[in-house]
Amino acid sequence: MTLTQVAQAAGLARPTARRILLTLEEIGYVRASDGVHALTPKVLELGMAYVGSLGLWDMARPHLERLVQQTGESSSMAQLDGSDIVYVARVAVPKLITLNVDIGTRFPAMVTSQGKVLLAALPPEVALHVLKEPSRSGLPERKKIPDSRVLEILAEVREQGWALADEELAPGVRSVSVGVTDLAGTVRASMNVTVNAQETSIDKLVKEHLPQLRAAAEATSEDWSRWQSRPVKVEHGQ
Repeated sequence: MTLTQVAQAAGLARPTARRILLTLEEIGYVRASDGVHALTPKVLELGMAYVGSLGLWDMARPHLERLVQQTGESSSMAQLDGSDIVYVARVAVPKLITLNVDIGTRFPAMVTSQGKVLLAALPPEVALHVLKEPSRSGLPERKKIPDSRVLEILAEVREQGWALADEELAPGVRSVSVGVTDLAGTVRASMNVTVNAQETSIDKLVKEHLPQLRAAAEATSEDWSRWQSRPVKVEHGQ
């Protein structure tokens, strides 16, 4: 398509369409030649990332539901977006907990067990860079944790393979989390068990619920890896 055609199709002014096309060309999604713009194969990455996330939820649902039946507590999955976690799946039980959580809810990563797991999966310098991004959770800004302490916390999480958050996000909210990995063994999401701190001790959370959580996360990772490695049929002309 020409610049004029792109602008007309998108309902944009030509200068705006031109700036967008230049950006897309710079990052590799558009190719320009003789005044005509075309998509590159790299654009498939966007669609496959979306399809992959749907596959993860499809694989996780039965394991989350079974985990909730076993523990009697709520369980969620989250992924990292900047310095926040974003909830992508949740199975809840009616408990008096001071947080209202829905799909799409954002929380600052460093005060949640899920966020600690996801940050610990990153190289330390990348984790620190990510945490410098402003939170978009809408929650009041908290006192900044020194970088040295952040690295200590994440190193401990990395070594033990799980993370705890004890009333760091809100009073009465305690949780434990582990990672969910893809076919390459990379942590792409985290799964948790959330309890009322007045009802469930840290000892019970770690000794009783954590092994069940680990089993659910491992089963989800295995199913997701099988799903990712499935043969994909490509139709001619598609």
